[in-house]
Amino acid sequence: MKEIYEKMYDILTEWNGKFNLTAIRSKEDFEVKHIRDSMLGLPFIRGRVLDIGSGAGFPGLVIKIEKPETDVTLIDSVRKKTDYLSFAIEALGLEGIRAVHTRIEDFTDRDFDTVTARAVAPLNVLAEYCMPFVRTGGSVVAYKSSDIREETEAAARAIDVLGGEIERNELFSLDENTERRILVIRKVRKTPAGYPRKGNKARLKPL
Repeated sequence: MKEIYEKMYDILTEWNGKFNLTAIRSKEDFEVKHIRDSMLGLPFIRGRVLDIGSGAGFPGLVIKIEKPETDVTLIDSVRKKTDYLSFAIEALGLEGIRAVHTRIEDFTDRDFDTVTARAVAPLNVLAEYCMPFVRTGGSVVAYKSSDIREETEAAARAIDVLGGEIERNELFSLDENTERRILVIRKVRKTPAGYPRKGNKARLKPL
């Protein structure tokens, strides 16, 4: 594991003692289930990146470390998580990356090349969270579990309404016991005004 990831593990472990940022505790699980998992999406990520629901910083921090030329914005609605992210960014000496405390419905910057999300919401909800913030021609890169057939079918209408098309659906093995899937949704036309809807409607009344 790179030295910077060793340092990240130490910082996360220290903060995890105060706040429950992640259920993963061992260094081996950290390397496989956080770092290696985050790296799966790297081939599909380009340009200016928004990481939604960043939590403990995965995949956002890993994207910045592995693609240092990339401008990255991390957003989360939980203050303790963005406080941790801001601390980690400074402690790791990263530049061109920032953590923003906000609800996705209140975020206003809608000019990203790539939006990433990992363990945030079902795909029909996730599409509404992500698609409005991608410029036409850009992509949503969703980190999902291995079996998402029903989830993908349920999200077909939402993806279409919001201006997207599924471009890639790739299955990867993290280790001999764990498979993960990367879903790439290309934005082919402008998202209609009014999304994401206020009042948590994306979750309460999914498209």
